[in-house]
Amino acid sequence: MAAMVLLVQAVSAKAQPESFADLADKVSTSVVNITTSTVVAQGTGPGPMVPEGSPFEDFFREFQDRNRENGDRPRRSSALGSGFVISEDGYIVTNNHVIESADEIIIEFFEGAELEAKVIGTDPNTDIALLKVEADAPLDFVNFGDSDTARMGDWVMAMGNPLGQGFSVSAGIVSQRGRALSGAYDDYIQTDAAINRGNSGGPLFNMAGEVIGVNTAILSPNGGSIGIGFSMASNVVTKVVDQLKEFGETRRGWLGVRIQDVTEDVAEAIGLEEVAGALVTDVPDGPAKDAGMKSGDVIMSFDGQDVKDTRGLVRQVGNTSVGKAVRVVVFREGKTQTLKVTLGRREEAEGAVPAAMPGDKPDEKAPVEKEVLGMKLSPLTDELREQLDLDGKAEGLVVRDLGEMSEAYEKGLRAGDLITEAGQQKVKTAADLEARIADAKEAGRKSLLLLVRRAGDPRFVALSLE
Repeated sequence: MAAMVLLVQAVSAKAQPESFADLADKVSTSVVNITTSTVVAQGTGPGPMVPEGSPFEDFFREFQDRNRENGDRPRRSSALGSGFVISEDGYIVTNNHVIESADEIIIEFFEGAELEAKVIGTDPNTDIALLKVEADAPLDFVNFGDSDTARMGDWVMAMGNPLGQGFSVSAGIVSQRGRALSGAYDDYIQTDAAINRGNSGGPLFNMAGEVIGVNTAILSPNGGSIGIGFSMASNVVTKVVDQLKEFGETRRGWLGVRIQDVTEDVAEAIGLEEVAGALVTDVPDGPAKDAGMKSGDVIMSFDGQDVKDTRGLVRQVGNTSVGKAVRVVVFREGKTQTLKVTLGRREEAEGAVPAAMPGDKPDEKAPVEKEVLGMKLSPLTDELREQLDLDGKAEGLVVRDLGEMSEAYEKGLRAGDLITEAGQQKVKTAADLEARIADAKEAGRKSLLLLVRRAGDPRFVALSLE
């Protein structure tokens, strides 16, 4: 028994590093403190209120007069952050929010030297910025590691400038990987290594001294570390840094589709054996449309890699070079089909709004309501088009009413929604919808897939036929 206890203790001791001192010594000269300065216009603001006739009235009047004389004079606002050197010629990585809007960026090195930095490029989507300093001698630098090899429970060490205290080290473990906060390209490593304000932009090291993350955010009710910190994974950062270094901006691939996750009921409705892939809800003008992709396709594979869900596809596409021709495997009408798509550039496509294409208005007919699948539906008329702010080419069935206890309501349908497809075929009348229901039942389906549009935004909903 005593031997077993000693063995357990030996294994435990081996699992825990005796010290992080050697690692800190190895990388500390490559970690930097960042001080930014921004010119802020200073307004006079409201003056102090004193009673008329007060003995302090003359004093405060003189105080206000002095403020008015200097009121428009700008003042400087400072902020602190962290970063790390990635090349001997002076490239430095930090967070975009550390240097955003800064007029002056001062880099302080571990030995105390200071240099002014210029911004090479920024990426607000991943909160990464690339800076450059000009030094008289080659700088110590650190290398990026492969964040995909980091495992939950691995030891990590963070370095930075927490709360302006200067160079500091904290250690912990990888709490989890693949965390998303709010961005489309989020891939955060969660760690319990202490991260506070001022640590932003600093490196998260593995035990080999490689950077596997850029410390970016914390989850905290009080603004201080509670052991839930987030570092943008290095495999995301390296791609961004390479593009910023080459182009001064990001150049992400663009497929040109709107997508949603495949759920169990959607998979059953379209005959998909596995709940995976990205369901295409709309295909506006762009690369995917040019390649023949259609609404209702499920993207199963992109450029040789399986697509697990929409988030994974967005990252895969964004990490692919603009102009590259890729093979995209889609599931359509019970079988797979391969399309060849030449990717566009995401940054050029963002903000581009396609012009509405007005069409000839059909003859006005009184809407005839019919209840199907727990919804009161009617064909689209000119009056309904105007009420729902739809263009002349819009077609489908309008949801006029539905019960709050219905499955359709539970799955998010509301009065005013427009059903444009059922079973991946267009529907204009209740008879069309009933025919699609009959087809689905004949094929042994337990549910029917509807394409629903609200304020122009499409999404698929599967409703039970039982």
